[in-house]
Amino acid sequence: MSSDKQKVVGRHEADIRQTLGINRANVTQRFFWKWLLVAVGLLSIIIVTWQIIGDGKAHTAQYKTTNVSRGSLSITVTATGTLQPVNQVEVGSEISGTIKTVLVDFNDYVKQGQVLARMNTDQLQAKVNQAKASLDSANAQVKQVEATITETQKILFRSRELAKTGMCSQQDCDAAQASYDRAVANLASAKAQTVQSQAALDAELTTLAKATIHSPIDGIVLIRDVEPGQTMAASFQTPVMFTLAENLTQMELHVDVDEADVGQIAVGQQASFTVDAYANKTFPATITQVHFASQTVDGVVTYETVLSVDNSALLLRPGMTATADILVKYLEDVLLVPNAALRFTPPVMVEQTSSNGGLMRSLIPRPPNASKARDIVAASNQNEQQVWLLQDGQPTAISLSTGASNGIYTEITSGQIESGLTLIIDTISSEK
Repeated sequence: MSSDKQKVVGRHEADIRQTLGINRANVTQRFFWKWLLVAVGLLSIIIVTWQIIGDGKAHTAQYKTTNVSRGSLSITVTATGTLQPVNQVEVGSEISGTIKTVLVDFNDYVKQGQVLARMNTDQLQAKVNQAKASLDSANAQVKQVEATITETQKILFRSRELAKTGMCSQQDCDAAQASYDRAVANLASAKAQTVQSQAALDAELTTLAKATIHSPIDGIVLIRDVEPGQTMAASFQTPVMFTLAENLTQMELHVDVDEADVGQIAVGQQASFTVDAYANKTFPATITQVHFASQTVDGVVTYETVLSVDNSALLLRPGMTATADILVKYLEDVLLVPNAALRFTPPVMVEQTSSNGGLMRSLIPRPPNASKARDIVAASNQNEQQVWLLQDGQPTAISLSTGASNGIYTEITSGQIESGLTLIIDTISSEK
């Protein structure tokens, strides 16, 4: 009986919920949103309280300072490259053959015309002898033809004399004339053969001379890439046997200048460079060439620049890697401030800037062109900057205009600033 009553009551409750539009899912959902709103409210109260407490903290700040100074400013462009001789010559063999002797070694000083190496000349000498024999034969042929001319000339003369008296027929006179003409033609051919034989001999003598390798310049042997007994094949290209440097007391430094800096580089500018072999020593140099042609390596565009180097002490060697600082601008007696002073901003200003707008500012989207507009303004005012003067223990802003900079100090071109003023460059702070 009781169970039947419970079923009836349950059906009545279900009918009532259905009539009023109430169900358990809706009740649970409303309960969830209610507590979510409560949690968000509590979180907002905590954030606001923390900001109020944070703003109420006492700050004590100590500042690191420096003085405005007057002095000189050097602007340099850095580039790397290698040292090379002013004139470097590769000496090779124009003919194929076997090396018989090598007469010089690394670092040997040589004179122009000095013999560096000799090749085996047995075959070359045989060809020269053959060419000489051909020339001798051609000369003998010339003499033989000349004798024939003399003989035929006499016969022709007698035939003409006899023809005057009627004792020589016309046919005999014509035959004598023809013999003489043939002899003259043979002489011309023999002389041409002599010239040809002489040319062949000269060619073989030239080839024989090439078997002796001479130095084309006064200099020093940098590389010797040949040994006695080595076979040289000069069929397609001249094999290099020696590399000579003309004069190591004068050298060249070839550096690659970045395309962003090449506009500041000019012939005649002074530079200094260092090499790894003498890390604590600098060497002077002067720009002699700035190439117009570019070089591109891995997408980086550079321009080769050549500097003249005095190497009288012979400390520098070809192939050394050097790092050069090229002086592109030098200013004297100008107001200078450290770049750290231009970068400094008081911590209070930083906190105000970072807290302005708070959460709502970060949630509200900015106009799409706002960032671009700020970039344009910054670009137009890139020389207008601000430094902070320490007065009565507090930072005071001063606006000024800047000029050239070497990355450490910057030139001041205008502004209410003078030498000796104390500028803030950093903060040493603590919170209480």
